[in-house]
Amino acid sequence: MMQESIETAEQKKEPLLRLLNARKSFGKNDVLKDITLEVNAGEVVAIIGPSGGGKSTLLRCATLLETLDGGTLAYGDLVVASPDAAGNAVYGGKDVLAKARTRFGLVFQNFNLFPHYTVLKNIAEPPILVQKREREEVEAEARELLAKMGLSDKADHVPCDLSGGQQQRVAIARALAMNPDILFFDEPTSALDPELTIEVLKVIRQLAAEHMTMVIVTHEMAFARDVADHIIFLDGGYVVEQGPAEQVINNPTHERTRAFLRKYEE
Repeated sequence: MMQESIETAEQKKEPLLRLLNARKSFGKNDVLKDITLEVNAGEVVAIIGPSGGGKSTLLRCATLLETLDGGTLAYGDLVVASPDAAGNAVYGGKDVLAKARTRFGLVFQNFNLFPHYTVLKNIAEPPILVQKREREEVEAEARELLAKMGLSDKADHVPCDLSGGQQQRVAIARALAMNPDILFFDEPTSALDPELTIEVLKVIRQLAAEHMTMVIVTHEMAFARDVADHIIFLDGGYVVEQGPAEQVINNPTHERTRAFLRKYEE
């Protein structure tokens, strides 16, 4: 199903995700200031930048956990929000929002698994309840995803039996079980120690090799350079610099980007 979605988007030549002139404020604090970005099918986009720069807010707006104050948000041919005459974002109705939520998956920093569900149920329950799919089919796919994550023997465990890295891999499997067009990661390794971080990054590398469309907020600069096709450096609510991953990391053109990256070299 994921491959079919990619092919459809390629035929239409439409980005899977489009944000245009996106704005978001909390009180008097302007967090996103005229952000424009597109994510194409099969592309991996990494978003880097200092804390408070707007990275997580951008992801929360893209995944409908927050609403934009202004601008356009679209998933392929589905326009979720568009500006009125004054530039304020006007969202579609419940049917539009429900359809938009089928287009993406989100992997949180802190896993967000249901503690009283088994690993298998954590993965299988959303497609069964939301997509009304047959349990037998969904559970078979869930077991395949667990095998892909290297967790075949954990299906009947509960999350507290697992390490942080294993829980995050379950969270990735849960997001993939919904067959999203695009997968978002919000600092997926920030809660993990270095050894467990390696486990999770390996899975994301594998997904990138399979041309899964992904947007990854990360502080892992070497990983962003090696896995992403495109990097966006966000600071102060603005896109300060963006371009091919290796260029942005190894040869940034903006002094603010260079200053930020130097901190990771020290």
